[in-house]
Amino acid sequence: MTSPFDAPSQADAPDGRDANPQYVLPLVVRLEKAEPPARTDALETSARAVLTLLADPRATGEGEWAAALHAWEDGRIRKVVRRARGGEWRKASSLPGITVTGAAAEVRVYPPVPLDGWPKELVKLQVSGTELADPVEPGAPAPGVPVLWLNPGLEMSAGKTMAQTGHAAQLAWWRLTEVQRKEWAESGFALAVRTAGPARWAELTASGLPLVHDAGFTEIAPGLTVALEGGERYCPVGRL
Repeated sequence: MTSPFDAPSQADAPDGRDANPQYVLPLVVRLEKAEPPARTDALETSARAVLTLLADPRATGEGEWAAALHAWEDGRIRKVVRRARGGEWRKASSLPGITVTGAAAEVRVYPPVPLDGWPKELVKLQVSGTELADPVEPGAPAPGVPVLWLNPGLEMSAGKTMAQTGHAAQLAWWRLTEVQRKEWAESGFALAVRTAGPARWAELTASGLPLVHDAGFTEIAPGLTVALEGGERYCPVGRL
Protein backbone atom coordinates (compact mmCIF):
# COMPACT_ATOMS: atom_id res chain seq x y z
CA MET A 1 0.00 0.00 0.00
CA THR A 2 1.37 3.39 -0.96
CA SER A 3 0.84 6.01 1.70
CA PRO A 4 1.35 9.78 1.76
CA PHE A 5 3.95 9.40 4.47
CA ASP A 6 6.60 9.14 1.77
CA ALA A 7 4.89 9.32 -1.59
CA PRO A 8 3.92 12.40 -3.61
CA SER A 9 0.29 12.48 -4.69
CA GLN A 10 -1.13 12.49 -8.22
CA ALA A 11 1.05 9.69 -9.51
CA ASP A 12 4.26 11.46 -8.53
CA ALA A 13 3.24 14.62 -10.40
CA PRO A 14 5.65 17.51 -9.78
CA ASP A 15 2.76 19.62 -8.49
CA GLY A 16 1.81 16.95 -5.94
CA ARG A 17 2.59 16.75 -2.24
CA ASP A 18 6.20 17.86 -2.51
CA ALA A 19 5.21 21.10 -4.23
CA ASN A 20 2.71 22.06 -1.54
CA PRO A 21 3.62 24.03 1.61
CA GLN A 22 5.07 21.57 4.11
CA TYR A 23 3.73 21.24 7.65
CA VAL A 24 4.61 19.01 10.59
CA LEU A 25 2.57 17.63 13.47
CA PRO A 26 4.44 18.28 16.75
CA LEU A 27 4.24 15.80 19.60
CA VAL A 28 5.99 16.19 22.95
CA VAL A 29 6.53 13.30 25.34
CA ARG A 30 7.04 14.03 29.01
CA LEU A 31 10.33 12.46 30.03
CA GLU A 32 11.18 13.08 33.67
CA LYS A 33 14.58 11.69 34.71
CA ALA A 34 13.29 9.90 37.79
CA GLU A 35 10.24 8.25 36.26
CA PRO A 36 10.39 7.81 32.47
CA PRO A 37 7.45 5.94 30.93
CA ALA A 38 7.76 2.43 29.56
CA ARG A 39 8.50 2.30 25.85
CA THR A 40 5.34 0.46 24.77
CA ASP A 41 3.20 2.77 26.91
CA ALA A 42 4.73 5.79 25.13
CA LEU A 43 4.25 4.22 21.68
CA GLU A 44 0.60 3.46 22.33
CA THR A 45 -0.04 6.86 23.88
CA SER A 46 1.50 8.62 20.87
CA ALA A 47 -0.81 6.75 18.50
CA ARG A 48 -3.82 7.61 20.65
CA ALA A 49 -2.72 11.27 20.78
CA VAL A 50 -2.74 11.51 16.98
CA LEU A 51 -6.21 9.96 16.84
CA THR A 52 -7.46 12.28 19.57
CA LEU A 53 -6.35 15.31 17.56
CA LEU A 54 -7.92 14.00 14.35
CA ALA A 55 -11.23 13.47 16.17
CA ASP A 56 -11.23 16.84 17.94
CA PRO A 57 -13.96 19.27 16.74
CA ARG A 58 -11.31 21.99 16.47
CA ALA A 59 -9.59 19.96 13.74
CA THR A 60 -12.72 19.32 11.64
CA GLY A 61 -15.26 21.37 9.71
CA GLU A 62 -14.85 25.05 10.53
CA GLY A 63 -12.79 24.37 13.63
CA GLU A 64 -9.88 26.64 14.52
CA TRP A 65 -7.31 23.93 13.70
CA ALA A 66 -8.98 22.64 10.53
CA ALA A 67 -7.11 24.84 8.04
CA ALA A 68 -3.73 23.83 9.48
CA LEU A 69 -4.75 20.16 9.42
CA HIS A 70 -5.81 20.37 5.77
CA ALA A 71 -2.57 22.12 4.80
CA TRP A 72 -0.60 19.41 6.60
CA GLU A 73 -2.44 16.60 4.85
CA ASP A 74 -1.85 18.26 1.47
CA GLY A 75 1.91 17.82 1.90
CA ARG A 76 4.01 14.97 3.23
CA ILE A 77 2.60 13.69 6.51
CA ARG A 78 5.41 14.57 8.89
CA LYS A 79 5.34 14.00 12.65
CA VAL A 80 8.17 14.96 14.97
CA VAL A 81 8.41 13.88 18.60
CA ARG A 82 10.37 16.00 21.07
CA ARG A 83 10.92 15.47 24.79
CA ALA A 84 10.39 17.76 27.76
CA ARG A 85 10.59 17.67 31.54
CA GLY A 86 9.96 20.02 34.44
CA GLY A 87 9.61 23.64 33.41
CA GLU A 88 9.95 22.74 29.73
CA TRP A 89 6.92 20.48 30.00
CA ARG A 90 4.90 23.18 31.79
CA LYS A 91 5.72 25.71 29.06
CA ALA A 92 4.89 23.20 26.33
CA SER A 93 1.59 22.42 28.06
CA SER A 94 0.61 26.09 27.96
CA LEU A 95 0.36 26.06 24.15
CA PRO A 96 -2.89 25.06 22.41
CA GLY A 97 -2.94 21.29 22.13
CA ILE A 98 -4.17 18.10 23.79
CA THR A 99 -2.41 16.00 26.42
CA VAL A 100 -3.14 12.28 26.25
CA THR A 101 -2.12 9.93 29.04
CA GLY A 102 -1.40 6.22 29.08
CA ALA A 103 -0.55 3.96 32.00
CA ALA A 104 2.21 6.43 32.94
CA ALA A 105 3.11 8.13 29.64
CA GLU A 106 2.04 11.67 28.83
CA VAL A 107 2.10 12.92 25.27
CA ARG A 108 0.94 16.34 24.14
CA VAL A 109 -0.08 16.79 20.50
CA TYR A 110 -0.44 20.15 18.78
CA PRO A 111 -2.13 21.37 15.61
CA PRO A 112 0.23 21.21 12.61
CA VAL A 113 2.74 24.04 12.13
CA PRO A 114 4.84 25.05 9.11
CA LEU A 115 7.99 22.97 8.79
CA ASP A 116 10.14 25.99 9.66
CA GLY A 117 7.59 27.70 11.91
CA TRP A 118 7.72 25.84 15.23
CA PRO A 119 6.65 27.83 18.33
CA LYS A 120 9.66 28.96 20.34
CA GLU A 121 8.51 26.90 23.34
CA LEU A 122 8.79 23.74 21.23
CA VAL A 123 11.61 24.39 18.79
CA LYS A 124 14.26 24.33 21.52
CA LEU A 125 13.11 20.96 22.88
CA GLN A 126 15.37 18.01 22.11
CA VAL A 127 14.49 15.37 19.53
CA SER A 128 17.29 13.04 20.60
CA GLY A 129 17.45 11.26 23.92
CA THR A 130 14.13 9.47 23.75
CA GLU A 131 15.61 6.11 24.63
CA LEU A 132 12.97 4.19 26.55
CA ALA A 133 12.71 0.56 27.62
CA ASP A 134 10.03 -1.82 28.79
CA PRO A 135 10.86 -2.97 32.34
CA VAL A 136 8.59 -5.96 31.74
CA GLU A 137 8.02 -7.57 28.36
CA PRO A 138 4.54 -6.56 27.09
CA GLY A 139 2.08 -9.42 27.12
CA ALA A 140 -0.30 -10.43 24.39
CA PRO A 141 -2.56 -7.63 23.14
CA ALA A 142 -6.02 -7.44 24.65
CA PRO A 143 -8.47 -9.54 22.63
CA GLY A 144 -10.10 -7.79 19.71
CA VAL A 145 -8.18 -4.50 19.71
CA PRO A 146 -6.28 -3.22 16.68
CA VAL A 147 -2.56 -3.91 16.82
CA LEU A 148 0.20 -1.75 15.39
CA TRP A 149 2.92 -4.27 14.52
CA LEU A 150 6.48 -2.92 14.40
CA ASN A 151 9.01 -4.11 11.84
CA PRO A 152 11.29 -6.54 13.76
CA GLY A 153 14.25 -5.72 11.54
CA LEU A 154 14.51 -2.04 12.50
CA GLU A 155 16.27 -0.27 15.35
CA MET A 156 14.60 3.07 16.08
CA SER A 157 14.61 5.47 19.01
CA ALA A 158 11.41 5.66 20.99
CA GLY A 159 10.73 9.12 19.56
CA LYS A 160 11.09 7.93 15.98
CA THR A 161 8.92 4.90 16.71
CA MET A 162 6.27 7.10 18.35
CA ALA A 163 6.00 9.03 15.09
CA GLN A 164 5.60 5.74 13.21
CA THR A 165 2.79 4.48 15.45
CA GLY A 166 1.12 7.86 14.97
CA HIS A 167 1.35 7.34 11.19
CA ALA A 168 -0.24 3.90 11.48
CA ALA A 169 -3.08 5.23 13.60
CA GLN A 170 -3.73 7.92 11.01
CA LEU A 171 -3.86 5.37 8.19
CA ALA A 172 -6.48 3.50 10.18
CA TRP A 173 -8.48 6.67 10.77
CA TRP A 174 -8.64 7.42 7.05
CA ARG A 175 -10.12 3.98 6.34
CA LEU A 176 -12.97 4.18 8.84
CA THR A 177 -16.53 5.43 8.48
CA GLU A 178 -17.83 8.18 10.76
CA VAL A 179 -19.71 5.58 12.78
CA GLN A 180 -16.59 3.43 13.20
CA ARG A 181 -14.56 6.48 14.20
CA LYS A 182 -17.09 7.43 16.85
CA GLU A 183 -17.15 3.92 18.31
CA TRP A 184 -13.36 3.82 18.49
CA ALA A 185 -13.21 7.27 20.08
CA GLU A 186 -15.74 6.23 22.72
CA SER A 187 -13.39 3.37 23.68
CA GLY A 188 -10.58 5.86 24.28
CA PHE A 189 -9.00 4.64 21.04
CA ALA A 190 -8.19 1.19 22.38
CA LEU A 191 -5.13 -0.25 20.60
CA ALA A 192 -1.89 -2.11 21.19
CA VAL A 193 1.66 -1.79 19.86
CA ARG A 194 3.83 -4.88 19.60
CA THR A 195 6.88 -6.01 17.63
CA ALA A 196 6.08 -8.69 15.08
CA GLY A 197 8.14 -11.84 14.75
CA PRO A 198 9.88 -12.24 11.37
CA ALA A 199 7.37 -14.78 10.06
CA ARG A 200 4.38 -12.73 11.13
CA TRP A 201 5.91 -9.58 9.66
CA ALA A 202 6.25 -11.34 6.30
CA GLU A 203 2.59 -12.32 6.47
CA LEU A 204 1.48 -8.82 7.47
CA THR A 205 3.37 -7.09 4.67
CA ALA A 206 1.90 -9.45 2.07
CA SER A 207 -1.66 -9.27 3.40
CA GLY A 208 -2.94 -6.01 1.94
CA LEU A 209 -3.34 -4.48 5.40
CA PRO A 210 -2.31 -0.81 5.89
CA LEU A 211 1.46 -0.31 5.96
CA VAL A 212 3.52 2.71 6.92
CA HIS A 213 6.28 3.61 4.46
CA ASP A 214 8.80 5.92 6.10
CA ALA A 215 10.49 8.42 3.82
CA GLY A 216 13.88 7.88 5.44
CA PHE A 217 14.52 11.51 6.41
CA THR A 218 15.87 10.53 9.85
CA GLU A 219 17.46 7.49 11.55
CA ILE A 220 16.50 4.79 9.05
CA ALA A 221 16.53 4.13 5.33
CA PRO A 222 13.23 4.46 3.44
CA GLY A 223 11.00 1.44 3.92
CA LEU A 224 8.26 -0.26 5.88
CA THR A 225 8.00 0.43 9.61
CA VAL A 226 4.54 -0.52 10.88
CA ALA A 227 1.74 -2.84 9.77
CA LEU A 228 -1.77 -2.25 11.06
CA GLU A 229 -4.01 -5.19 11.93
CA GLY A 230 -7.57 -4.13 12.69
CA GLY A 231 -9.59 -5.10 15.71
CA GLU A 232 -12.70 -7.23 15.82
CA ARG A 233 -14.79 -4.49 17.44
CA TYR A 234 -12.85 -1.26 16.97
CA CYS A 235 -11.00 -0.15 13.85
CA PRO A 236 -12.15 -3.00 11.56
CA VAL A 237 -9.64 -2.52 8.74
CA GLY A 238 -8.89 -6.24 8.31
CA ARG A 239 -7.03 -8.97 10.14
CA LEU A 240 -4.74 -11.81 9.22
